[in-house]
Amino acid sequence: MTKSTSTLTGTVIFAYLVVYIVWGSTFFFIEKALYAFPPFVLGSIRFIIAGSFLMLYCWIKGHRLFIKRAVQDAAIVGFLLLFVDMAAIIWSEQYISSAIVTIISAATAIWFILLDKPKWKENFSNPFTITGLVLGFLGVLLLFAEQLLGPQHSDADADIKLIAMLVMTLGTIGWTVGSLLSKYNRERRLNRDGMPKKEEDLHVMVKTAWQMVVAGTTFTLVAIFTGEYGRFEVKSVPVEYWGAMIYLALMGSILAFSSYIYLLQVRPAVEVSTYAYVNPIVALLLAHYFTDHQVTSLQIGGLAIVLFSVVLMNWKLYKNSNFLENYKRRRRIRKLRHMAPKSSIPRIVEVVEFVTKRRKKNSNE
Repeated sequence: MTKSTSTLTGTVIFAYLVVYIVWGSTFFFIEKALYAFPPFVLGSIRFIIAGSFLMLYCWIKGHRLFIKRAVQDAAIVGFLLLFVDMAAIIWSEQYISSAIVTIISAATAIWFILLDKPKWKENFSNPFTITGLVLGFLGVLLLFAEQLLGPQHSDADADIKLIAMLVMTLGTIGWTVGSLLSKYNRERRLNRDGMPKKEEDLHVMVKTAWQMVVAGTTFTLVAIFTGEYGRFEVKSVPVEYWGAMIYLALMGSILAFSSYIYLLQVRPAVEVSTYAYVNPIVALLLAHYFTDHQVTSLQIGGLAIVLFSVVLMNWKLYKNSNFLENYKRRRRIRKLRHMAPKSSIPRIVEVVEFVTKRRKKNSNE
C-alpha cells in the first residue's frame, strides 16, 4: 500500500467516524444545551456561528458567495431542512428523550415514500417498499404507545409528550419536503433535450452556509418575537453548556457536514447512507448512559423495527449498488483463493468447476 493510499484510507475512516459518531451525538448535546439555552436561542446561536464560520471559510477559499437564484433556492431549503426540522427537534427534546427523537428522525424514509409523488408507481409496486412502509409505521406507533401508556406524573405530562412527538413528526415531514424540493428544482432546470442548462451555480459549501445563515436568522427572529432573547442572560450560562453549544456549531454542523460531503465524493452514496442506521444507535447509547431517561425494551424494539423498515424501503437501491456488487466480487475471490492452494490438482479442478457453474448461472440470468 502506497503512502498516498494509506493517507486516503485514514482520511475516509476518520470521516466515517465523524459522520457516525458526531452526528449521532448531536441529539444528546441538544438535550444537554437545553438546560441553559431556550430552544430558539439555542438554534439561533448555533446556526449563526456555524453559518458565519462556513461562509468565512468559503470566502478564504475564493468561492463565489452570491448568485441570486442559488441563494433563493438555498433559503427555501435552509428554512425547511434546518429551521423547521431542527426547531422541531430542539423544541421536542424539552419534553421527550433524545433517544425517542432520533428514532422518529430515522423514520423520515416513510415520508419520502409517501410524499414523492413522481415515484409513487415505482414505490407502491415494490413489495419490499410496501412492507418497509408498514413496519416503519408500526415502529413509530410502538414509540407513541410506549411514551403515552408508560408511567406519567400527570395527564398534562402525557399531553405534552404527545404534542412533542407530533411536532417532531411534522419536523421530519418538513425535512422531507425540503429535500424533495431541492431534488426536483434541479431536475426542472434540465432542457427538453435532457442537457443541463449552462448557468452559474454556487459551490455546495457556499449554499450550505447560506442555508445555515437563513436558519440562524429565522431562529433569531422567532426568539426575539417570543421573548426568549429578552429573558436570556448570557452570563448565567455555565461554561459546560457553552461547550455543548460550540460542539453543536463547529463539530455537528461544520465538521460533520464537511466529512459527509467529502465521503460522497470518494465513496459510494449507498455506503455513505449507512450513517442513518448508526446515528440512532449512538444517540440511544448516549441517552442510556449519560441522561436520566430510561431506555426501555420497547424503545429498542421500535428502533430495530424502524431501521429494518428503512432497509426494506431502500432494498432496491442497495441490491443494485456497485458497493454490494464489489462486496460479492471480493467474497468470490476469497473463496477461489481458499479452493485452490498451490500444488493441488484436485483443488484446481474444483476451481474450474466453480467458474463454469458461475458462467452458466450468469448466462441463464
